[in-house]
Amino acid sequence: MNVLRFSDLCAQGKAAGQRVFIRADLNVPQDDAGNITEDTRVRASVPCIRMALDAGAAVMVTSHLGRPKEGEFKPEDSLAPVARRLGELLGREVPLVADWVDGVPLQPGQVVLLENCRVNKGEKKNDEALARKLAALCDIYVNDAFGTAHRAEATTYGIAQFAPVACAGPLLAAEIDAITKALASPRRPLVAIVAGSKVSTKLTILQSLAKNVDGLVVGGGIANTFLLAAGLPIGKSLAEPDLVGEAKAVIEAMKARGAEVPIPVDVVTAKTFAADAPATVKAAADVAEDDLILDIGPETAALLAAKLKQAGTIVWNGPVGVFEFDAFAKGTEAIARAIAESSAFSIAGGGDTLAAIAKYGIEKDVGYISTGGGAFLEVLEGKTLPAFEILGKRAAG
Repeated sequence: MNVLRFSDLCAQGKAAGQRVFIRADLNVPQDDAGNITEDTRVRASVPCIRMALDAGAAVMVTSHLGRPKEGEFKPEDSLAPVARRLGELLGREVPLVADWVDGVPLQPGQVVLLENCRVNKGEKKNDEALARKLAALCDIYVNDAFGTAHRAEATTYGIAQFAPVACAGPLLAAEIDAITKALASPRRPLVAIVAGSKVSTKLTILQSLAKNVDGLVVGGGIANTFLLAAGLPIGKSLAEPDLVGEAKAVIEAMKARGAEVPIPVDVVTAKTFAADAPATVKAAADVAEDDLILDIGPETAALLAAKLKQAGTIVWNGPVGVFEFDAFAKGTEAIARAIAESSAFSIAGGGDTLAAIAKYGIEKDVGYISTGGGAFLEVLEGKTLPAFEILGKRAAG
């Protein structure tokens, strides 16, 4: 995908003295007192801001935070805690500017944080009048917010239509490169792991991947529906019996291409859904009527690990068991370790997946960790994200 890159503009000296508007993703979790509890997104946004300052630009940064009501600013919607954390990371004060749509006084070498963009009327609906006002604030628009790339809003799409120059920041560019490497031109075999509680939420992803991947590993509640499709008992496990036909269709579509959906040969069961429930390993065919399947078994984990170690490219979205409970975490840990040890290019995304990566300390062994949950899933679904589409159009002139 061809987009203008902010790093190239900076390297060519084209950002010097320019007003640069950066749409970052600073939507961080906070406690009841408003303190940031996890600052990964803030830290991830710093390289783009530094790049703009080092290039001699006047820098404006904005983001959404939470779900404020448009036109009604409340103190809890404020980016003030983010401004403080950004200031600490940049080693300088980052002033917070409210009511900024009609103009922001700013000199080259300065950086300001523009208050929560979702408070602006028309932001979510990508109002053209608002988008044109935003575009008038800058010489260069930089989208560095992959987490919102699947939404066509005023600060993610409209401004990119009308700004004199529209480009991708380093974080967004890295996502584009990783997605292209994993899905558009993958080294084979390409193996995808798609797990979660429901087939219904990921059916279109499974159908899209079934046309492209060499192996499709399903896990969690999704795997239970596939076990039903394979004629195996699942006891009282979470599943969607009405989607067995769709699961069968995915299995058949893969088989027709000489690809496969590996069905678990053994599972870990319990009688209740609890961290301290006794865990029992069983053959997949021996699941009792009062059993809950909460993880894949050791034999299945070993078979999948062997496949992952032979892969050329791995796409990972979702843990394969209830990894929050240690007794039912061994399958997800085996998958995580196999990905870490594989020579494949791996790309992982989704909140639970990131939590599993952190739990097993394999951050440095995954080829690329995607920062966007919903956006990552839409890419897997084969959709073109609005932010990518408009930046591509602008790059094409």
